[in-house]
Amino acid sequence: MAQRSALATAFFTWVMQRQIARSFNALRLARPGLPALPAEAPLVVYSNHPAWWDPAVFLVLAGRLFADRDSYGPMDAAALGQYRILRRFGIFGIDTVGYRGAARFLRVAEGLLASPDRMLWVTAQGGFADPRARPVTLRPGLARLLARVPNAVAVPLAIEYPFWQEKQPEALCGFGTPIPAPEASPDALSTALTHRMDTLADTATARQPADFDTLIAGRAGVGGVYDLGRRVNAALRGRRFDARHDQTPRR
Repeated sequence: MAQRSALATAFFTWVMQRQIARSFNALRLARPGLPALPAEAPLVVYSNHPAWWDPAVFLVLAGRLFADRDSYGPMDAAALGQYRILRRFGIFGIDTVGYRGAARFLRVAEGLLASPDRMLWVTAQGGFADPRARPVTLRPGLARLLARVPNAVAVPLAIEYPFWQEKQPEALCGFGTPIPAPEASPDALSTALTHRMDTLADTATARQPADFDTLIAGRAGVGGVYDLGRRVNAALRGRRFDARHDQTPRR
């Protein structure tokens, strides 16, 4: 059974929020935001896997949007062995190759989802993949799990990290239409995630912050001599200096 400490998870979530703020211009959630979800059903959020940052985004989204639920997630057992502290945050190890690893994933995940106030976060592609690559292929374990937990609801989540106007990249994410477990065939799961990735890509290309809710505002500007010159220019004009190149009002 996976371990989880609420206090340790809250602390690590705070740490990851600071890391995201330092490394990205902003963490943004595409509108309309979180879809309507049943309160008495376990949830499985499954996403594409564009980068190392995905679990950190999971952790922050879980803390911000699902504070009333306990969140868990699988991780390669070999990697988890090097970072055992992650077990305190609801991470459980699985062997990513072979039948035994798949069987353990199903057994542990099914046990966790027996409680309606729990949720699972999964990078369903398995390995890293560019968010524009098609087709979107998911590992079969997700559909098999949902077949064993018929009261669960699957929630697609698209993630990408494009550069806009600022020095730092954006962390963009968007939830798709929830899928009840009895309808969560492999094709349905892949189609729903692909659709959400496509719509997020279109929104990202438009580069309009107003299309998103900003969950974390990070560092802006270039820094150094360049921003010093901009700061002096603003002072001479009697204006408050704002390091952002994008002057669209934040929401």
